[in-house]
This record gives sequence, structure tokens and C-alpha cells, in this order.
Amino acid sequence: MDVTVSLVTCGSRDEGERIARTLVEDKLAACVNVVPGVTSFYFWDGKLNRDEEVLLVIKSVDRRSEDLARRVREIHSYSVPEVVTLEVAGGSGAYLDWVRGEVP
Repeated sequence: MDVTVSLVTCGSRDEGERIARTLVEDKLAACVNVVPGVTSFYFWDGKLNRDEEVLLVIKSVDRRSEDLARRVREIHSYSVPEVVTLEVAGGSGAYLDWVRGEVP
């Protein structure tokens, strides 16, 4: 499969929507879901953090994964933004074809 789902967390809904809009406008993603209400626990600089974040669920294609990750790093407020990309093993054929058609 060449369709991917990338996960990116953001510190606010506004930032998440700005990144989502940019990725779709730049044709790096066919669709981005902005999921509010994510609570994240992680260590940073030796300190345990608990933050409220939004999660971006980004549908794209494998051949654009590096470009997508680079663009996220350019426009994200975090110094080390999460960009985790997963290969889609299956799904609705018509939807997957749509994703492929939206991301040149």
C-alpha cells in the first residue's frame, strides 16, 4: 500500500488547524483530522510533563512522507514535533483511491 497515516500532536487547536490547512493546501495531505482532547505525558529535559494537545491524523501517500515531515517541522511551534508515519495495510478502495488522487 502506498497510502499513509501520519500522527502529529500540537499545543493548541489553532496551531493544529493552521498546520492542517497548510498541509492540505500544499497538496501534502488529502485530509487532516484535528482531534481535540488529547492528554500527553512525556519526559522533556529530564522533567515529566503533562500537556493538553490536539492530535492531527494526516492521510497522505508514502512518496510525500519526507516532504510532509519537513513541512511540519518548518511550521510547528515545537522544537521537536512528533511526526510518526504509518503505512495503511487496507481500507475502503474508493477512499484510498481518493487519497492517492489528491496528493500528486
